[in-house]
Amino acid sequence: MPPVHTGAPVTPGASTPSSPAAPQAHAPGHPGYRRMSLALFAAGLATFALLYSTQALLPAISDGFGVTAGQASWTVSAATGALALFVLPLSALSERFGRTRMMTVSMLVAVGVGLLVPFAPSLEWLVVLRAVQGAAIAGIPASAMAYLAEEVRPKALVGAIGLFVAGNSIGGMSGRLVTGWAAQAWGWRGGLLAVGVMALACAVAFLVLLPRARFFRPASLNPRAVGRTVAGHLRDPLLLRLYGIGALFMTVFGAVYTVIGYRLVDEPFSLGQGVIGSIFLIYLVGTVSSAAAGQLVARTGRRGALYLAVTTTALGLLLSLADSLAAILVGLVLITAGFFAGHAVASAAVSRTATSGRAQASALYQSAYYLGSSAGGTLGALAYHSAGWAATVGIALLAVLGVVSITLYGSHAARAQRRHGSLAAAR
Repeated sequence: MPPVHTGAPVTPGASTPSSPAAPQAHAPGHPGYRRMSLALFAAGLATFALLYSTQALLPAISDGFGVTAGQASWTVSAATGALALFVLPLSALSERFGRTRMMTVSMLVAVGVGLLVPFAPSLEWLVVLRAVQGAAIAGIPASAMAYLAEEVRPKALVGAIGLFVAGNSIGGMSGRLVTGWAAQAWGWRGGLLAVGVMALACAVAFLVLLPRARFFRPASLNPRAVGRTVAGHLRDPLLLRLYGIGALFMTVFGAVYTVIGYRLVDEPFSLGQGVIGSIFLIYLVGTVSSAAAGQLVARTGRRGALYLAVTTTALGLLLSLADSLAAILVGLVLITAGFFAGHAVASAAVSRTATSGRAQASALYQSAYYLGSSAGGTLGALAYHSAGWAATVGIALLAVLGVVSITLYGSHAARAQRRHGSLAAAR
């Protein structure tokens, strides 16, 4: 297996003794762009298959350990919560040691732990192993976003990030499908082992395909400097709004997909584990909507794209209240399409807004995003245990209302800024 290189820090457009031609940023149609896209697609597939591997199995885990939906949901929330906590420090390390090196180490550790998870002797051990796995996975999302921002031409950035997010959606879908189908035959432990083997194959593809970084500049590991960079991002009103949007979108998604298995295994549906796993084929809709996010922004602008995404999500939530399997499935399609479109738009906007400290900017977005996932999954499960699906949908609709409020405030702030600029120019 060829080694993965972090690459020497090269100034774009500069020549080197071994390379008389200036390195060019990747763009659609270039061989390097295709390899990069496939490598990060494989990374997204592997890590997100692992991250959400227990979600489709929650009813079976509840039965296996004799615990409630809220307790079993910690096998998801522990992983996403650890990811949220570790993504910022690991992104800082990627500034020093390289994006590709950080992604490689994170991938190998996450896959290794994934092969141990099926053998957890108790719920407590399962939660601990899932937290370790989430911490390892944390090195991939923020590093990948920063890597793309450095290596891809600006006009192609939204599309490249959309492809990475598409890999995330297929990974999330594949993990749930594989675990659900395998669990039907071999139980939930067999399902987790199957997804671990799948992730191992994806990790090999990632290591073989990933191009070396050509524009990465290693920075000294200075905690104070990192703190100043983070503080600067947290003072940026636009970045703060984008972080809030990402967190709230993920609160919706975490609540819905953590609890939907319980709703469908209960009366009046009484679906089996394999059928419930198959419902996650709906993730393919997210692949399409996230990949199309760049075109949507070009046509409607960022705010228009967010309004469309949030409206689609809200309609899906309302449809899911019906006691009809067909209506629930259509609702899940709309929720998934709206979520992935909104996530792709917001995450690309973060990468374009941050002119420096991109890894930290992306890491803060990922932290907010996965804290939203943890909160949504846990609150959604507790609400379902207390008052049923309508309570879970109520929590999700509150998060949708939060996205609308933030977007409206951003529109108002932008208009006020333009008016202020016009008055200053008139003076």
